[in-house]
Order: sequence, then C-alpha cells, then structure tokens
Amino acid sequence: MNAKKNKKIATKAKAPQSAMILAAGLGLRMRPITDKTPKPMIIVDGQPILTHALQRLEAVGVTDVVINTHHLADKIERYYKNYQGAALHFSREESLLETGGGVKKALSMLGEKPFFVVNSDAFWLNGPTDALGRLAMQWIPERMDALLMLHSTVDAYGYDGLGDFRCEADGKLTRRVEQEVAPWLFTGVQILDPKTLQNTPKGSFSLNWIYDQALEKDRLFGMVHDGEWFHIGTPYGLSEAEYYMQTTFAETKHR
Repeated sequence: MNAKKNKKIATKAKAPQSAMILAAGLGLRMRPITDKTPKPMIIVDGQPILTHALQRLEAVGVTDVVINTHHLADKIERYYKNYQGAALHFSREESLLETGGGVKKALSMLGEKPFFVVNSDAFWLNGPTDALGRLAMQWIPERMDALLMLHSTVDAYGYDGLGDFRCEADGKLTRRVEQEVAPWLFTGVQILDPKTLQNTPKGSFSLNWIYDQALEKDRLFGMVHDGEWFHIGTPYGLSEAEYYMQTTFAETKHR
C-alpha cells in the first residue's frame, strides 16, 4: 500500500463521521433568485451548492449529515428525499435560530463526538490535499473547542470584508480589532466539540457566542485553506464562482 493511500485512510479514520450543514437562511441578498429557490439549491458548476458540500463531506468518510431548513424548506427536503450517499437528517426551524441555536437544536442527531459544521453558501476547491481531511488531521480535542477553516481575504472570491481573525504560528486565533483589517476570514467550515453547546443561550444565538467563550480559554484555533474559496452570498459572488469554474478551473482540468 503506497504512502498516499495510507494517508487517505488515516485521514478518514480521524475525521468526524457526522456533520451539520447550515441551510436555514433566508438568502435575502440573493433576491430575486431566492424568492423561488432556496439559497443552498442555487446551482454552481452544474449542481446545488449543498450537493458540493455533501460530496466534500462524504469524501472524508462522513456518514450522517444534519441539514437545518427554514426558507422554502419543502423544496430542499423533497430534492434530497432519495439522496444516494450519506444518511441525511432534516432539522426544520419554524422560526430562525441563527447558527448557534440551529446547531444546538440538532445536537440529538449529531451525537456526542466532534462534528463538522459547514455553511451552505460556502463553496471551496481543495488545494494539494483535501481541505476537510487537513482540518480533521489538525483537530486536537485536548486543546480545542473549535477549529475553523480560514482563507486569505485578498484571495477570496465574492468577499469584500475586512477579515475576521489573526492567526498565530500554532493556529491559535484572536479576533480582528475594530476598524482594522485582519488577514484571514472564516470560511464557514469548521470542526466543533458538542460540549461547547452546553450552557449556551436559549433560542436564537450565533456560533460567535461559542467562539468568544473559546477565545477566553485559548481554545479557538484555525487552519488556513490552501485552495480556492468562494462566498456565494450575493449575485456577484455567484457570478464570480461560475466564471472561475467555467474558465480557470475548466482549463486546469483539461491540461
């Protein structure tokens, strides 16, 4: 057995087997597309963004995926009713619970071990190695409450923000200082310890609440993504992703 195959098997063995995809957003900035199409169902490179995320998760051995739904929930649930791949579980939110509240509501379906959490508007391409596999290999439960996948703000597609974090050599994170620019943005991909959901606010709250708690304990870490990352949050972001996939990526595949 060659070293590359050995590494792939080791990565799958270490990777979480469950994941949550956050797909309950309203997609307001994507209107009018999202008036009739849920944002996770927007087509990029020939298939829904949500399907791309599922395939990435399955590639590292994830067997169970929870998808929270709200806006046009029936369309998402019907489309994936007979999905052939990981076992899918839906957590419908009658009222929006934000990212943290949504994950907390789904905990009973996610199990007691660390799991991936992926935003449904994040679309990424692997670099030299599988991004989720790298994330899993760098996860150290004794040191971490959350491990976030980061990306350079200047190399991100569809992003025009100021960045989110500074990252030390060991991966430890600090937040961007107000009015300043930080080199790394949070991609919406992470590994989370379910214990971090204990003693959290009731109802709707952001995962930022958990990150703040982890920062206080020096248990929030990051890993820089070495491939392309696209934010499909606006029509501009969608057009950038489509253009890249039809030109640069297509040319690379045929070399």
